[in-house]
Amino acid sequence: MKNLETVWIEMEKITRDAGKWLQNGVEASTIRQKGDVDYVTEVDLQVQTVICEQLSERFPLIQFMGEEKDNSELDLDGTVWILDPVDGTANLIHDTRMSVISLALVKNREVLAGVIYQPYTDELFSAAKGKGAFLNGSKIHVSNVDSLKGSLVAIGTSPYYHEYADWVFNVSKKVFLSCQDIRRSGSAAMDLAYIAAGRMDGMFERVLQPWDIAAGKILIEEAGGKMTDLQGNEMNIVEKGSVLASNGWVHNELQLLMESN
Repeated sequence: MKNLETVWIEMEKITRDAGKWLQNGVEASTIRQKGDVDYVTEVDLQVQTVICEQLSERFPLIQFMGEEKDNSELDLDGTVWILDPVDGTANLIHDTRMSVISLALVKNREVLAGVIYQPYTDELFSAAKGKGAFLNGSKIHVSNVDSLKGSLVAIGTSPYYHEYADWVFNVSKKVFLSCQDIRRSGSAAMDLAYIAAGRMDGMFERVLQPWDIAAGKILIEEAGGKMTDLQGNEMNIVEKGSVLASNGWVHNELQLLMESN
């Protein structure tokens, strides 16, 4: 593999180029249902194809993990691309313009670089280990809000796991009563990017997949924030699990609310 900075630059370019498939709108009306509330569109598949082809051409030895791929044969202790071609597919279907592309480079279960691209606003959030976090080339940092009372918190409803609905809305109510306000964007990757940029102060979700969070994890950490599971433990980035992310200052307060339910 080439040096990290070279790979990181290629990731940024390829992800930004692929964003035109969202922005210009390959027909999202071509929809295939994967589950009761889980859908994939032609845009998901096209973005994945474009990114995978370009990355494979430049870095042929790196494996792929993706939402629209069979991941059963992966060596998760090796070097892996983790890709979500459209994080916020329901948003795409309803044309809310709140969908992003999320791409991360992971080696030995550690995220080395991550890119999250919001094509509708042309915002490229990017980070690499030891290099910092950036938005369109300008360095970003998490907010300095130091109490939950003054914070803006994103909630995730884990819509594919209705068995957690009571937990989600009970905890969301507690957070709502303890913070300035809550938000629900429908894109976990975008929420994480917004925390890194200081636009949000925290977020939580009961179940997320590696492709939802891998790029966001390094963005938040390089921007000075913190990301754990709901119990405050280090995350296994290549497996699904719970997520609690914050600017670091309000992490403990949020975690106490997660545990109180």
